[in-house]
Amino acid sequence: MDLDFERTAKASGRELRVSPKATREVCNTINGMKLDQAKHFLNQVILKKKPVPFRRHKKKAGHRRGLQKAYAGRYPVKAAQKVLKVLESAEANAEYKGLDIERLKITHASAYPGMKIKRYIQRAFGRSSPRFETTCHVELILEQMGEA
Repeated sequence: MDLDFERTAKASGRELRVSPKATREVCNTINGMKLDQAKHFLNQVILKKKPVPFRRHKKKAGHRRGLQKAYAGRYPVKAAQKVLKVLESAEANAEYKGLDIERLKITHASAYPGMKIKRYIQRAFGRSSPRFETTCHVELILEQMGEA
């Protein structure tokens, strides 16, 4: 991926305590959106007004109305909150660089699993069961589009 450093701004969230599966679907949905459009969409997801289409992790996900090109959807509130926080950080980085906020577009949005937080819960007869939690990395790149 070739980046023009004068026209792009990056932000990343590391080891976020949120589901990597839900965060992946949120990132796939906002990828390619304009900045204000993506912020509005994430706020609508947090308020449970708009669903996020689930394309990969959809086995038991119900149908939601208002989806295009997908039938299954959910409202991943926690994932949307974390991605919105990273998006606002990228916006602040772009503002610091002197980019035009109205012309910013998300060119790269990805989420992938981070390290596992390993815990064990006590069980009967001196045994224990694992209770692991997978963290998540989120990467966002904003690019300033040319004159329309």
